[in-house]
This record gives sequence, structure tokens and C-alpha cells, in this order.
Amino acid sequence: ICRALNYLHRVVGVCHRDIKPQNLLVNTHTHQLKICDFGSAKMLVPGEPNISYICSRYYRAPELIFGATEYTKAIDMWSGGCVMAELLLGQPLFPGESGIDQLVEIIKILGTPTREEIRCMNPNYTEFKFPQIKAHPWHKIFHKRMPPEAVDLVSRLLQYSPNLRCTALEACAHPFFDDLRAPNVSLPNGRALPPLFNFTAQGQPITY
Repeated sequence: ICRALNYLHRVVGVCHRDIKPQNLLVNTHTHQLKICDFGSAKMLVPGEPNISYICSRYYRAPELIFGATEYTKAIDMWSGGCVMAELLLGQPLFPGESGIDQLVEIIKILGTPTREEIRCMNPNYTEFKFPQIKAHPWHKIFHKRMPPEAVDLVSRLLQYSPNLRCTALEACAHPFFDDLRAPNVSLPNGRALPPLFNFTAQGQPITY
């Protein structure tokens, strides 16, 4: 998922805007994953407004809930974090029944956003009346045997401030994926892994 998003964001220059499990196709024989349904995808142009009512509710970034019309590809990373959390939990992390309820579900875990965080999500949002709720520790949300690296990656993707979220390339470099970088690692069926961390074939310059 992270590799595909890196290609979309940095090479194609497109924001998918509807990352969710239903739009992720997995070949159970090759373990290859592909992103589908580009009906909502768009090249985001700085200064050009976009619709905020986009992305399926459970995976909708908070800046969209706050009505932001100038957002970034970070909305895809929030959605990716929601998908990863769902894979770890076996159920959606933020199962809101409406737009407002979706925000309530997010606040239950991330706590009440600060004024600065709200400004980062939508500087035009002026209504700050929210109940003051403390953030729920991430390690208490997942099973105690969950690898801490997995929990850390989810926490880095699910940040209120879009600028603080991992980019797709940063997510690929996260220690959670270190086992996949080990020599001679293979798929469950014994086949060799594809070159997941070689981005030169994507026309992607390697930067450090």
C-alpha cells in the first residue's frame, strides 16, 4: 500500500482520495496488492479548492470532516493508517455513523484537537467548542502482543496535523517493515519477495 501510494503521490502526482479495504485488490497467489477505483482521484493544485465531502466515512481524514477545501495527499496517508489499524484490530478503528459521529470516534482515541491542530487542518474553521478529552494511549487500543513497531506506524499515520503524518516513502522506511528488508526473506508460499524497497524502477530518485 505504501509503495503504491508513493508512486501515486510522487511520480504520478495524484491523490487517490478513497483509500479503503474495498479498493485494495490482493492476489492471494502472488500476494501482490493493487489499488483500484480512481473515480475520486485528482491532481491537487496548491491554492485550488477541492470538495471536502470526499473519501468513505470510516477512512476520512479529519481535515475533510472540518470542511477543508485546500488539503494535501496526506488525506491518503490518514486513510492508509485507518486501513492498517483495521488489519491489526479486525474491525474499523473509527466506525462513525455520520460526519459528526466520525469526528467523535476520532476524538475518543486521539483526544480533543488543539487550536493549532485545527488551524493546521482548516485555518478557516472558527468553531472550537469541543469537549476536552484526553488521548487514549495507542498501546491500549491494540492487543498487548501487538508489535510496538506496528502501533508506532499507525500512530505516525493518524496525526491530526497533516504535515506531521508520515509520507508514503517515510512509511516504507519505517522499522515495522524491517523484517521484509532481511536477506533471503520469502513469501509464505516460498516465492521470493518483489523488490519492495527499490524505487528506481518507479522513476523515483532516492533521497536521504
